[in-house]
Amino acid sequence: MTRLALVRHGQTDWNLARRIQGTSDIPLNETGRAQARAAGLLLARRRWDSVWASPLSRAFETAGIIAAENGLGEPGVLEGVAERAYGKAEGLTSDEILERFPEGAVIEGQETRAEVVERALPALVELAEAHPGESLVVVSHGGVIGSLVRHVTEHALPGPGQLIANGSVHDFLYEHGVMRLDRFNQSPDDHDLITAAVQ
Repeated sequence: MTRLALVRHGQTDWNLARRIQGTSDIPLNETGRAQARAAGLLLARRRWDSVWASPLSRAFETAGIIAAENGLGEPGVLEGVAERAYGKAEGLTSDEILERFPEGAVIEGQETRAEVVERALPALVELAEAHPGESLVVVSHGGVIGSLVRHVTEHALPGPGQLIANGSVHDFLYEHGVMRLDRFNQSPDDHDLITAAVQ
Protein backbone atom coordinates (compact mmCIF):
# COMPACT_ATOMS: atom_id res chain seq x y z
CA MET A 1 0.00 0.00 0.00
CA THR A 2 1.24 3.50 -0.87
CA ARG A 3 -0.04 6.57 0.97
CA LEU A 4 -0.36 9.84 -0.90
CA ALA A 5 -1.13 13.07 0.94
CA LEU A 6 -2.49 15.53 -1.61
CA VAL A 7 -1.96 19.10 -0.45
CA ARG A 8 -3.40 22.22 -2.01
CA HIS A 9 -0.77 24.95 -2.48
CA GLY A 10 -0.77 28.04 -0.26
CA GLN A 11 -2.58 31.26 -1.04
CA THR A 12 -1.70 33.58 -3.93
CA ASP A 13 -2.82 37.14 -4.58
CA TRP A 14 -5.22 35.80 -7.21
CA ASN A 15 -6.74 33.45 -4.62
CA LEU A 16 -7.21 36.47 -2.36
CA ALA A 17 -8.87 38.42 -5.18
CA ARG A 18 -10.95 35.34 -6.10
CA ARG A 19 -9.52 35.18 -9.60
CA ILE A 20 -9.41 31.89 -11.51
CA GLN A 21 -5.77 30.85 -11.90
CA GLY A 22 -5.79 27.62 -13.83
CA THR A 23 -2.51 27.19 -15.68
CA SER A 24 -1.49 30.83 -15.09
CA ASP A 25 1.71 30.70 -13.04
CA ILE A 26 0.88 32.92 -10.06
CA PRO A 27 3.34 32.85 -7.11
CA LEU A 28 2.57 32.39 -3.43
CA ASN A 29 2.03 35.44 -1.25
CA GLU A 30 3.24 35.67 2.37
CA THR A 31 0.01 34.16 3.71
CA GLY A 32 0.51 31.28 1.28
CA ARG A 33 4.02 30.69 2.55
CA ALA A 34 2.71 30.63 6.13
CA GLN A 35 0.03 28.12 5.07
CA ALA A 36 2.72 25.97 3.46
CA ARG A 37 4.72 26.01 6.70
CA ALA A 38 1.57 25.06 8.63
CA ALA A 39 0.92 22.17 6.26
CA GLY A 40 4.55 21.09 6.71
CA LEU A 41 4.13 21.11 10.51
CA LEU A 42 0.91 19.11 10.23
CA LEU A 43 2.57 16.55 7.96
CA ALA A 44 5.58 16.33 10.29
CA ARG A 45 3.37 14.41 12.72
CA ARG A 46 3.90 11.47 10.36
CA ARG A 47 6.83 10.03 8.39
CA TRP A 48 7.22 10.79 4.68
CA ASP A 49 9.58 9.44 2.07
CA SER A 50 9.46 12.21 -0.54
CA VAL A 51 7.60 15.27 -1.76
CA TRP A 52 6.27 15.84 -5.28
CA ALA A 53 4.57 18.82 -6.90
CA SER A 54 2.84 20.30 -9.87
CA PRO A 55 5.30 22.28 -12.01
CA LEU A 56 3.42 25.56 -11.34
CA SER A 57 5.46 27.77 -8.99
CA ARG A 58 2.76 28.15 -6.31
CA ALA A 59 2.67 24.37 -5.87
CA PHE A 60 6.42 23.80 -6.24
CA GLU A 61 7.27 26.48 -3.66
CA THR A 62 4.68 25.05 -1.26
CA ALA A 63 6.27 21.62 -1.73
CA GLY A 64 9.74 23.02 -1.06
CA ILE A 65 8.58 24.56 2.23
CA ILE A 66 6.90 21.28 3.25
CA ALA A 67 10.03 19.33 2.33
CA ALA A 68 12.18 21.64 4.47
CA GLU A 69 9.81 21.23 7.45
CA ASN A 70 10.10 17.45 7.10
CA GLY A 71 13.84 17.13 6.45
CA LEU A 72 13.30 15.90 2.89
CA GLY A 73 15.13 16.72 -0.34
CA GLU A 74 14.00 18.95 -3.18
CA PRO A 75 10.54 18.04 -4.49
CA GLY A 76 10.12 16.04 -7.66
CA VAL A 77 7.94 17.41 -10.45
CA LEU A 78 4.73 15.59 -11.38
CA GLU A 79 3.36 17.18 -14.55
CA GLY A 80 0.03 15.35 -14.41
CA VAL A 81 -1.16 17.16 -11.28
CA ALA A 82 -0.87 20.69 -12.71
CA GLU A 83 -4.01 22.75 -12.22
CA ARG A 84 -7.09 22.37 -14.37
CA ALA A 85 -6.96 24.63 -17.43
CA TYR A 86 -9.72 27.23 -17.39
CA GLY A 87 -8.95 28.71 -20.81
CA LYS A 88 -10.42 32.15 -21.42
CA ALA A 89 -11.77 32.28 -17.85
CA GLU A 90 -8.29 32.51 -16.34
CA GLY A 91 -7.65 35.79 -14.57
CA LEU A 92 -11.37 36.50 -14.16
CA THR A 93 -13.48 36.63 -11.00
CA SER A 94 -16.71 34.62 -10.70
CA ASP A 95 -18.78 37.72 -11.45
CA GLU A 96 -16.71 38.49 -14.55
CA ILE A 97 -17.10 34.89 -15.74
CA LEU A 98 -20.89 35.04 -15.37
CA GLU A 99 -20.92 38.34 -17.25
CA ARG A 100 -18.79 37.10 -20.15
CA PHE A 101 -19.97 33.50 -20.26
CA PRO A 102 -23.70 33.10 -19.52
CA GLU A 103 -24.65 29.90 -17.70
CA GLY A 104 -24.24 26.90 -19.97
CA ALA A 105 -21.81 28.66 -22.32
CA VAL A 106 -18.71 26.72 -23.32
CA ILE A 107 -15.51 28.42 -22.17
CA GLU A 108 -12.83 27.99 -24.81
CA GLY A 109 -9.82 26.08 -23.51
CA GLN A 110 -11.42 24.89 -20.26
CA GLU A 111 -10.76 21.29 -19.24
CA THR A 112 -13.66 19.23 -17.96
CA ARG A 113 -13.36 17.55 -14.55
CA ALA A 114 -13.31 14.20 -16.39
CA GLU A 115 -10.32 15.35 -18.47
CA VAL A 116 -8.51 16.42 -15.30
CA VAL A 117 -9.06 12.98 -13.76
CA GLU A 118 -7.93 11.30 -17.00
CA ARG A 119 -4.47 12.86 -16.68
CA ALA A 120 -4.06 13.28 -12.89
CA LEU A 121 -5.16 9.84 -11.73
CA PRO A 122 -2.79 7.86 -14.01
CA ALA A 123 0.06 10.17 -12.94
CA LEU A 124 -0.64 9.41 -9.28
CA VAL A 125 -1.04 5.68 -9.94
CA GLU A 126 2.29 5.60 -11.81
CA LEU A 127 3.95 7.45 -8.93
CA ALA A 128 2.44 5.09 -6.34
CA GLU A 129 3.47 1.99 -8.28
CA ALA A 130 7.03 3.33 -8.55
CA HIS A 131 7.13 3.79 -4.74
CA PRO A 132 5.35 0.76 -3.24
CA GLY A 133 4.89 0.90 0.52
CA GLU A 134 6.07 4.51 0.75
CA SER A 135 4.36 7.64 2.03
CA LEU A 136 4.42 10.51 -0.46
CA VAL A 137 3.33 14.14 -0.29
CA VAL A 138 1.99 15.56 -3.56
CA VAL A 139 1.30 19.30 -3.76
CA SER A 140 -1.37 20.11 -6.32
CA HIS A 141 -4.33 22.45 -6.83
CA GLY A 142 -7.96 22.85 -5.80
CA GLY A 143 -9.37 21.94 -9.20
CA VAL A 144 -7.31 18.75 -9.40
CA ILE A 145 -7.85 17.60 -5.81
CA GLY A 146 -11.57 18.37 -5.98
CA SER A 147 -11.92 16.43 -9.24
CA LEU A 148 -10.08 13.42 -7.80
CA VAL A 149 -12.09 13.45 -4.56
CA ARG A 150 -15.35 13.55 -6.55
CA HIS A 151 -14.17 10.71 -8.77
CA VAL A 152 -13.01 8.28 -6.08
CA THR A 153 -15.99 8.97 -3.76
CA GLU A 154 -18.55 8.87 -6.60
CA HIS A 155 -19.44 12.50 -5.82
CA ALA A 156 -20.11 11.90 -2.10
CA LEU A 157 -17.42 14.50 -1.34
CA PRO A 158 -16.89 17.41 -1.21
CA GLY A 159 -20.25 18.02 0.43
CA PRO A 160 -22.23 21.27 0.18
CA GLY A 161 -20.08 24.15 1.38
CA GLN A 162 -16.94 22.02 1.74
CA LEU A 163 -13.91 23.63 0.12
CA ILE A 164 -10.45 22.44 -0.84
CA ALA A 165 -8.74 25.13 1.25
CA ASN A 166 -5.26 26.49 0.62
CA GLY A 167 -2.79 24.33 2.54
CA SER A 168 -5.33 21.57 3.21
CA VAL A 169 -4.27 17.91 3.29
CA HIS A 170 -6.24 15.00 1.80
CA ASP A 171 -5.05 11.40 2.31
CA PHE A 172 -5.36 8.85 -0.48
CA LEU A 173 -4.34 5.18 -0.36
CA TYR A 174 -3.26 3.13 -3.38
CA GLU A 175 -3.40 -0.65 -3.13
CA HIS A 176 -4.07 -3.52 -5.57
CA GLY A 177 -4.70 -1.13 -8.45
CA VAL A 178 -7.28 0.96 -6.56
CA MET A 179 -6.98 4.57 -5.41
CA ARG A 180 -9.28 5.52 -2.53
CA LEU A 181 -9.76 8.48 -0.24
CA ASP A 182 -8.72 7.80 3.35
CA ARG A 183 -9.21 11.25 4.88
CA PHE A 184 -10.79 14.39 3.42
CA ASN A 185 -9.60 17.76 4.63
CA GLN A 186 -8.13 18.70 7.98
CA SER A 187 -9.80 18.27 11.35
CA PRO A 188 -10.72 21.50 13.19
CA ASP A 189 -7.73 21.28 15.56
CA ASP A 190 -5.39 21.34 12.55
CA HIS A 191 -6.58 24.85 11.70
CA ASP A 192 -4.86 26.09 14.86
CA LEU A 193 -1.55 25.38 13.12
CA ILE A 194 -2.49 27.63 10.20
CA THR A 195 -3.60 30.44 12.53
CA ALA A 196 -0.35 30.21 14.47
CA ALA A 197 1.78 30.15 11.33
CA VAL A 198 0.08 33.24 9.83
CA GLN A 199 0.58 35.36 12.99
